[in-house]
Amino acid sequence: MEGYNRIQQQEAYDFYQTWTGPDFPRMIIIEIQHQNPYYDDSYAVNSANLGPYGDAITYELIPYIEEQFRGIGEGWARFLYGGSTGGWEALAAQVMYPEEYNGCFAACPDPIDFRAYTVVDIYQDTNAYYLPSKYKKTLRPGRRDYLGHVSTTLEDMNHRELALGTNSRSGQQWDIWQAVYSPVGDNGYPKPIWDKRTGTIDPSVAEYWQENYDLRYILERDWDKLGPDLQGKIHIYCGDMDNYYLNNAVMLMEEFLVNTENPHYDGEVAYGDGAEHCWNGDPELPNAISRLRYNTMYVPKILERIKEGAPQGADLSSWRY
Repeated sequence: MEGYNRIQQQEAYDFYQTWTGPDFPRMIIIEIQHQNPYYDDSYAVNSANLGPYGDAITYELIPYIEEQFRGIGEGWARFLYGGSTGGWEALAAQVMYPEEYNGCFAACPDPIDFRAYTVVDIYQDTNAYYLPSKYKKTLRPGRRDYLGHVSTTLEDMNHRELALGTNSRSGQQWDIWQAVYSPVGDNGYPKPIWDKRTGTIDPSVAEYWQENYDLRYILERDWDKLGPDLQGKIHIYCGDMDNYYLNNAVMLMEEFLVNTENPHYDGEVAYGDGAEHCWNGDPELPNAISRLRYNTMYVPKILERIKEGAPQGADLSSWRY
């Protein structure tokens, strides 16, 4: 978009004006930087290859910040939101630490159901790069635009990463997913989910991913235990033409969530018609603008959630002045 840097600067200034205005709730909003040898983000969960980032963030960093800056410091007053990597993290942290947060708002999340690991079902497919066919090889798409035009294949994206660095060291998207979700291999690096050259999937790694990081599977497996602590807390938003086909996993997650019972999930799943990556749930504005308004989009939803989920006698007034 022509002049987009100017638009971004204006949106940042507008949020500054809102943040410092008299009617904005006195809140702490934290954007955490947690780089590691594989990426500029840890995915905010405990990982065999990256370390215990989930516990460190939830049990150490956030309470420390709350203590320093007069935060309430209780689970009902904490919320998670983000997009793409941050969208996955928001949902994952809510699932992994259900009592420590009172709601997640996950926009365009990275794959939250590995039956749709973008366009690959890592449990049923044998090859990540090619669609199964009796007579020919059809390459799987990697990236598309809102009209469905494909600009690169999944094989292209992974071969590029392999050229940049072996053993998940490219610093790119597929390698960090592998570094976060995989067990440690015999060589000390993340065990590959598939052969980077050929695309052949390793079922044993897929099983490890499923048990530890497939968020839909974990929710379905443990809903009897997790459901009571997650009721009303799960909110997911995605464009139905997400560039990386992330809406496929969201749809599978929705199929599970809408059928939950005892309790029903009581959250929200919404799709942007024709919207590409980073759609945040705003049906009125174009994606180029709404993707810059995560704070102002989700803070009102957080306030509503606080009204519904705060315990009796909780302090709902001292931070509204």
